[in-house]
Amino acid sequence: RIQLLTTPTHRIARACMVLAILHMGILVNEVFSAQLIPARLRCESRDEPLGIDVEKPRLSWNFHPADPAARGLRQAAYQIHVASSAANLDADKADLWNSGWVESADSIGITYGGTELTSGKTVHWKVRARDAGGETSAWSTPGTWTMGQLASADWEPARWISSIPESASPAAAVSTIARGKAAKQPASMIARREFNCADRIVRAVVFVSGLGHYELSINGAKVGDELLAPGWTNYRKTVLYETFDVTRQLQSGANAIALILGNGMYHIEPTRGRYVKFTNSFGPQKAILKLQIEYASGQKQTIVTDRNWLVSPGPISYSNQFGGEDFDGRFPAGWDKPGFTTSNSAPQHAWTNASEVGGPGGSLRGLSAAAPPIKAIETRRPVSEKALTKHITVYDLGQNASVMPRLSVRGQAGSYVRAIPSELLGKDGYVDRASSVQDAGGPAWWQYTLAGVGAEQYFPKFFYQGCRYLQVERFAATPDGELPTVTSLEGVVVHSSAEPIGQFQCSNELFNKIYALVRWAQRSNMMSLMTDCPQREKLGWLEELHQNGPALRYNYRLDNLFAKQMNDMADSQLDNGLVPNIAPEYFIASTEKLDDAFRNSPEWGSAFVIVPWQQYLMTGDTSLLERHYPAMVRYVDFLASTAKDDILMRGLGDWYDLGPKPPWGSQLTPPPFTATAIYHYDHSILAQTATLLGKPDDAARFRERAERIRTAFIKRFYDPATARFATGSQCTSAMPLVLGLIEPDQRDAVLKTLIDDIRARGNALSAGDVGYRYVLRALSDAGRSDVVFEMNNQTERPGYGMQIMKGATSLTEKWDASVGSFGSQNHFMLGQINEWLFHDLAGIQTDESMPGFEKIVIKPSIVGDITWVKCSYDSPRGKIEVAWRSDGAKRTLDVTIPANTSATVYVPATKPSTVTESGAAPSEAKGVKHLQDVPGYSVFAVGSGVYQFAAE
Repeated sequence: RIQLLTTPTHRIARACMVLAILHMGILVNEVFSAQLIPARLRCESRDEPLGIDVEKPRLSWNFHPADPAARGLRQAAYQIHVASSAANLDADKADLWNSGWVESADSIGITYGGTELTSGKTVHWKVRARDAGGETSAWSTPGTWTMGQLASADWEPARWISSIPESASPAAAVSTIARGKAAKQPASMIARREFNCADRIVRAVVFVSGLGHYELSINGAKVGDELLAPGWTNYRKTVLYETFDVTRQLQSGANAIALILGNGMYHIEPTRGRYVKFTNSFGPQKAILKLQIEYASGQKQTIVTDRNWLVSPGPISYSNQFGGEDFDGRFPAGWDKPGFTTSNSAPQHAWTNASEVGGPGGSLRGLSAAAPPIKAIETRRPVSEKALTKHITVYDLGQNASVMPRLSVRGQAGSYVRAIPSELLGKDGYVDRASSVQDAGGPAWWQYTLAGVGAEQYFPKFFYQGCRYLQVERFAATPDGELPTVTSLEGVVVHSSAEPIGQFQCSNELFNKIYALVRWAQRSNMMSLMTDCPQREKLGWLEELHQNGPALRYNYRLDNLFAKQMNDMADSQLDNGLVPNIAPEYFIASTEKLDDAFRNSPEWGSAFVIVPWQQYLMTGDTSLLERHYPAMVRYVDFLASTAKDDILMRGLGDWYDLGPKPPWGSQLTPPPFTATAIYHYDHSILAQTATLLGKPDDAARFRERAERIRTAFIKRFYDPATARFATGSQCTSAMPLVLGLIEPDQRDAVLKTLIDDIRARGNALSAGDVGYRYVLRALSDAGRSDVVFEMNNQTERPGYGMQIMKGATSLTEKWDASVGSFGSQNHFMLGQINEWLFHDLAGIQTDESMPGFEKIVIKPSIVGDITWVKCSYDSPRGKIEVAWRSDGAKRTLDVTIPANTSATVYVPATKPSTVTESGAAPSEAKGVKHLQDVPGYSVFAVGSGVYQFAAE
């Protein structure tokens, strides 16, 4: 406005305005010249979250530079305003918290320090920053968060309701997990209640949980877009609930609120001829809900679940997490809308008052224990279809993924359509479910029975499956009736809505396909926990969490999913400290004995120690370490109680390595080797964690024990004459190199042993689930990414290339993509290569001295025939971008470093004197400082900004 005042009179007015601004203490350059713009406000690592159930949430923000060309932007101080309303925040009335100016560069995990927050409260906040030059930014765009239920008493007067009275529940329904028989109950339950609303609703928030899975609707419209809610847990310890703002779905006058429940992992019923991995039950289906409504008049209204709700068996007649879902479209329409008459329902759908019952035992928890919700992510139309008979057609979706089908059908009432999922086709063209079941298990399917009302649509409620093919079978209502017609079919890919944050491309098309192969397996198993496979088991085998932790984290923002799985592990921990191999432990893989490696394998249970440490390194967040430290210590102390002379004797070893026999177990590496190596790593982590948390006595104890284990490990397994650990497998050479289990003067010899084994196999891998990540890390950390390239740039030997050559579209369970017993075609456990693509080939790394990418290392590896790489990673502090090109003797490296961070950049250069930045000598470049030259690189320190390096 000042710039528009151009006449002499206006120029006088302009001068007066400037003086007035200065007189009020507002600096002109503060208003117009600030370089740092706070953006991407998050609460508890979530955008605009609903259901925050911690008393003092943590707040974070990134920065958007006002000038993309600006360099070295750093926050020197911040100020946060938190208010009870948007109006108060706009007026700078921070009635909940004014942090004042805080001299700090921190912008991640700032703990709320204001007035005590109450359940259901919506909070408004904003932040501004001051940079190192003293310039102050404008206030950020406001953010919000909504509190969940902070205490169990806050649920009052809501009650858990069920269609089965508590006294009628057989004892088996509440028996111990994985040993109880499933209780007899309807496959689905529906519940409804009508109520009236006054005019001018200003706010309505609902808190709800339904077990096993639920969908909530208001006036016939689904609330939210989540699927398979709430997430799977050990329901004896934790029950998740969700929070929704439903202001716009309510109306003045009559309203109906309704629920439909299915079984999920909460209740696995017997087979009925279909496939099940196991059976167990936490009890009958049940739900709890509290709806809070606020009116413009100031009045409030609360609707809760109680005996006044009406319940009935629902339209889902079969609901099994492994066997499928059957849905009857003839179910009376309108049951979830106002005005529905329940008295006219058929006897099999009779409505009764709900029974008030107890919960399953677990504490109700909101976002503090929840993964990002599962949603429909994309839709895939079949790439081909083939009619095998007049009533059977096989559709190929072109991609193996975690799927729910969307069907459009027409036909007579009572006719039905069945869709059988499979990863493979048999030679006869029919689906082959050998990879989707165990021990010749039965079929699984979705089935929809038509109402006969014209065009009908079916999308499942509570069953998904990993598949590429759908065998659709059509059945008439009567022997002489007409077959229904499928007018369209789509495969809806469903998985966690965790934010995609990584992208990778390079000049080598095989490596691009490998990246996609692994990423599809990651996506397909990214549910409310990381499952091992989306078809046969759907279980949380824990070694995958840490072995693939960085590979997953480079692709998706998984802070909250991993926090949820830490809660699953804590809930599964036994009284003696053991963390079993699976969490939640719905299924005990073998016997219940603690010396059984299928329940007690340190390479698996140690995820409880390693995952929070990886979270700290990748995000800078110490909360998991703080929260779970006592339980982590209990687990490691349990391991110590089972050690013999500081060696652990049991474990599953390097699972599915490539030995002379078909894949099973650990053929090339003795299990005590991997178990003890991880046992040492646990102690190393706990020593560092204790130091971080200010526990020096604990730190000293764990350092001493770690050294004792290292000494025993070397004595037991290392032969210095041959530079071989144990059997000399790739796993036994790699793990000591990465985990510090070797004397420094022996490192080169052991590295040579590893490389010699790889070369002797024709540049082939042999390591399995546990060892392969350490092979990648040992080689790349030693500057031998060329060997990693040669191992993986081939299709003739078992590995990623062979899987692609055989037609796999997602990573398979076995290196050679074979099926047989335990041959899933969608397993993420061997996907560690994606970490190497980001961390080493592109070179995006965090400096562990300033974790969470506060200080970044860029160190690309130029190997093989790869001539260019383009990669980005949206770190907790902003997007990091790397693009390098190798054109003969000339190499270029383009780097983007986000604001409020710094980086050490290794510029690939055989002639350091030829390095330039943006066409000039580095000494003349703003924000660039030469540190040193090392073999193959010239090393520079840089601040935030965009840089263009070139060298020979």
